[in-house]
Amino acid sequence: MGLVVVGGHTRNIGKTSVVAGLIAALPELRWTAVKITQYGHGVCSANGEPCDCETADHTIAISEERERESGTDSSRYLAAGAERSFWVRTRQGQLSEAMPGVRRLLESAENVIVESNSVLRFLKPDVLLCVLDPSIGDFKASALRYLDRADALVMPEGSDVAIRWEGVSQRLIATKLRFSFQAPEYCSKQLALFVAGRLAELAAHGTQSM
Repeated sequence: MGLVVVGGHTRNIGKTSVVAGLIAALPELRWTAVKITQYGHGVCSANGEPCDCETADHTIAISEERERESGTDSSRYLAAGAERSFWVRTRQGQLSEAMPGVRRLLESAENVIVESNSVLRFLKPDVLLCVLDPSIGDFKASALRYLDRADALVMPEGSDVAIRWEGVSQRLIATKLRFSFQAPEYCSKQLALFVAGRLAELAAHGTQSM
């Protein structure tokens, strides 16, 4: 099984579009896609707005998406060609409670792509991509915590990589492999080849995540 995680430094910067783009570019990998959302005080961590993410029992929920046109991020994964798509919802700081269920999804899948920063507390992916947009100043603590583990950065074409985020090492950003995108195309051919090549290499050596 191959595991790809797509994170990012803040919300609304194209993480879901990068995930959908990779799914569409690499259908032969038969993706299972997972969206992880944490909520608290009626506010969604995905976009910072009031939401209905909170589950009826106020703990966790793992639901499988069945519709390709429902407008949710998980439906976008299906529309892009994912074989299965799931939405995992937990309270802020309680993702650990959902991880047994998430791990069961991983065990039954051929290749998995997860949109999340916080899941990196529990999983070591084969490929970690971090979406960065230098035009947005906010930088989540969860993204900063795992930035050094990123295999590559995915950034808007023409981005100024010299921008200074507070507490973020410019040297670290400068040394990372980078792939550019130009909306509405968020996954370049080069990025797809990189991900496919990395998973194929690890599979050949029997070292993919399990």
